[in-house]
Order: sequence, then C-alpha cells, then structure tokens
Amino acid sequence: MGNLIYVNCIGIQNKGKTIYTFAGDSAVYNSRGEIVQRIESFTEGMNFIELDEIDKLPALEISAESDIEKIYRAINYGVKEFLSQIGMKKVVIGVSGGIDSAVAAALYVQVVGAENVYLVNMPSVFNSATTKNLSEQLAKNLGCKYLIVPIQESVNFTVNQLEGVGINISNFVRENIQARDRSGRILAAVSAAVGGVFTCNANKAETTVGYATLYGDEAGFLCALADLWKFQIYELANYLNNKIYGREVIPQGIIDIVPSAELSTAQNVDEGKGDPIKYLYHDYLFRAFVEKNLSPEDILNFYSENILEDKIGCEKNLVEKYFPTAKDFIEDLERWWKLFTGMSVAKRIQSPPILAVTAHAFGSDFNESQNLFYLTTGYKNLREKILSN
Repeated sequence: MGNLIYVNCIGIQNKGKTIYTFAGDSAVYNSRGEIVQRIESFTEGMNFIELDEIDKLPALEISAESDIEKIYRAINYGVKEFLSQIGMKKVVIGVSGGIDSAVAAALYVQVVGAENVYLVNMPSVFNSATTKNLSEQLAKNLGCKYLIVPIQESVNFTVNQLEGVGINISNFVRENIQARDRSGRILAAVSAAVGGVFTCNANKAETTVGYATLYGDEAGFLCALADLWKFQIYELANYLNNKIYGREVIPQGIIDIVPSAELSTAQNVDEGKGDPIKYLYHDYLFRAFVEKNLSPEDILNFYSENILEDKIGCEKNLVEKYFPTAKDFIEDLERWWKLFTGMSVAKRIQSPPILAVTAHAFGSDFNESQNLFYLTTGYKNLREKILSN
C-alpha cells in the first residue's frame, strides 16, 4: 500500500432549502494506513510535508469524537458561516422554557456572543410560571439580554376583530394566532429594531409532521436544529452543559419538563400535559419514514409480528404503553402519515433553510412534491385483518 494525501475543502454550501457544512479533515496517511499529519476539522490551514519522509513520521493519536460532538461542531460552524455570509451579527430567539429554544440560545451564544443574543419570552394566559421562570434563568445563565413581551392583549384584539366580522375562532385557530403573533409580530419587529435576525427552533420530528404554525413558529432566518430528532436535542443540551460551558447553563428543569407548546389548557406543563407527539416513540417512527423509507404497510407488518420496536429502534413496551388497542395504534399511524405526506410538505416548502447534519436532511437530500395522501392495498388488507380479530 502506498501513501495517501487526502485534501478536502471546508465551508458551507447553500442550496436554498438545505445548508451543508464541509469539515475538511485533510490528512496524510503512511503506507500502513496511519495518520501522520492532519488539519483539524472545520479549520483552515496549510501544511507542508516531504513525500519521502511520510513513512518515517510517527503516527498521530486521534481521539474519537462522539456523534453528538460531531453534530455540535457542524452546527456551530454552519451557523457561524451562514451568519457571516448574510452579514448578520445579532440574533433574536423566542424562548419558551422548552428544550428546543434553550438549546438554540446556548448554541447562538457560542457563535455570536451573549451580548449579541436577545432572548424574548412572550407569555399568554396559557404559559405557566414554571416555564417563565425557566426562561429567565436560562437568560441569566447565558448572560443574554432578556425581554418579556406578553401577547394576550394582542391575541384577544385579533380574535375580537375577526369575530366582529362574523368569523368563528375555534380553540385551534386561537393557538395558531398566538404562534403567529409571537413570530410574525414580536420577533420580527425586535429583529428589525436591533438589526438582526430571528431563529426557527423546530426539531426534525416537528418538521416531519408539520407540528409548527406556518408563518408562526416555523418562521425565521434559519432552522439550525431541524435535522436533529428530539432525542438528539436532549443529547446536545447535556453536551452543551457538560462539555462546552462546563456548567448548567440550560437549567435541568428545562431538560426534565414535559415538551409543550403551552398554547391551550390541554398543554398545561404543571399538570404533565404536553405535545401530542410522544417523542420516545414518534421520534423513531418518523425517522423510519424519513431515513429508512418505511411505509405504513411496513410499520403495520412489524406491529402485527410484534417486532416494531426492534425494527425502528425505540424502547421496548412503548407501543403497548401508548396504544392499548390495535385501533389506537392504527389511528395514530395514519394520522401522522397523512400529515407527513400532506400538509407538512407545504410547510417544509415554505420553511426557512435547514442546516444539514445527516445524509437525510429535508430539502436537497429528501426531494418531495405535494401529492395526495395514500395507503397501499396491502396496508388496507392488513388493517382490515387486524381490526377484525
């Protein structure tokens, strides 16, 4: 075997809907396959080496990086380069007391500095004292500017305006009004006032099934976390606390609290109520759709053979815990598949760019078009068989 000199570029490639990072990791390998010279990933450099000296150089000891460390480095670098390219230094983040916005805040502080990060809490009557206190603690821990801008008065105004002209406003529409008020009104205005941009904090599970409000919490200049599943968000939170900051900047209470949009009484975190997505299971179901290209027919076959948890990688006994009957399971499966292949496609088309950290990022890696919801004949036959037993 001969020597190998591996030269790779660093930087980002902006393909419109997807932003890719290039780590570099240029290296020189001797004839035994050992690295004898290397440029650190995401670092520019120029090294020189005598070709006939390669096999005489000692092998370097390269510490293996964990998956979450690689993810952190890619996101940190990608955000930094993207902000540089668009000429922005100030970032506005809506913080809710939840894990996604807290991780976003800790990440952006590393990129632009705490003095350039504005954290905005926008409570309505549905936001608990618990999450409001956690948001304030996060801001104190990071040393960011912190704003509290209540939205209930403006939400009520919008509802009254529309009802005054004969438009019925359901509870669901009220939820969307809140989300759009926060992003389209408050965050957009604060960003313009300070000369910055505001973030979209969606994770990959939410992006997969469109669990976000169009022109609301799906708005922003960049989706830095939208290629990370919820379990990776938690891993990143712990990594930021333990390795990057060396202290608890993301309060443990944020890590422990039930994920919730807090847009109605049905999402009261103090009562243990949260999002309809059961992340311990749905993270893995949605990942099977996106990254393993599994269909409802595949999923239902695994379910009927009692091997679903093994096939998608979630914890044992979750399916039985969340879905006591086959009918419950099938209704849930069809609900999310319909969203994944339906309305959420339209939302993804209009979402901000996604920073890719995997080979299955939405956008360039996952080409899709708006099609009708469908279920295969095989699925329908199996469903009928299961429900008739």
